[in-house]
Amino acid sequence: MGGKFTAGRLTQMIAREWNAASYHRVSGPQTEWGRKVLSRLTVRGDERVVDAGCGSGRLTAELLRKLPDGHVTAVDRSWNMLTTARDHLKPEFGARVALCQVALPLLPFRDSLDLVFSTATFHWVHNHPALFREIYNALRGGGRLFAQCGGGPNLAVAHALAEEVMRSETFAPYFRDWRSVWEFASAEVTAGRLGDAGFVDVITSLEPATTTFDDVDSYREFVTTVIFNPHLERIPDGALRARFIDEVTSRAAVATPALTLDYWRLNLEGSKL
Repeated sequence: MGGKFTAGRLTQMIAREWNAASYHRVSGPQTEWGRKVLSRLTVRGDERVVDAGCGSGRLTAELLRKLPDGHVTAVDRSWNMLTTARDHLKPEFGARVALCQVALPLLPFRDSLDLVFSTATFHWVHNHPALFREIYNALRGGGRLFAQCGGGPNLAVAHALAEEVMRSETFAPYFRDWRSVWEFASAEVTAGRLGDAGFVDVITSLEPATTTFDDVDSYREFVTTVIFNPHLERIPDGALRARFIDEVTSRAAVATPALTLDYWRLNLEGSKL
């Protein structure tokens, strides 16, 4: 199975980079949701697995501990994330983990995986039908997809606050051709797409995961790193980027409830015959 940690030509496909150190520090909500998903996952312990969208590797480490005789290839499109994940994972897990730069929906595996696991990633991929076909083709017979991502009304309120700022005189010129970079599908649409890709025993569901922050600073750092980085990429001036986040944060601070993100998680699973 593939998994060399090389940049190669894929780097040219990846415009958006992440502040991986900040993500590793602030991604407690994503890690907690992922732990709940892992708690529902049953494994033998010797599977060959892909963690699709491993981020900084916090949850990948917990997945590896469930697989004492298994192997995980941690894939992500972000070189910064993979570098942080490598430093986090290699000392403990050595050859049981490989890292590979991959831009989903593409997956460089065919008929070889027991499990594709993913949390907090698929909503960054617009073409879910292509994604599910790639995952299906990567699995061997009897292999499973077990994943969670944003879905349904995920972050509708938070994005509405940002859109107020985007429409203001100061920021409107940077967002004239703005298109959402996310795919927040419903459970029903996702079930249909999984079935169309060939999956059986499909289960999908939506659950709320409202997240409230204790103070303005923690909210500001989280949304800067995790949610609004696509917006900030469109603003070339550093002072204006800070002002954009400040204006979004000030609106969130006086909202009801204050400093709260209206997360919704889409659970999805299926098997390959």
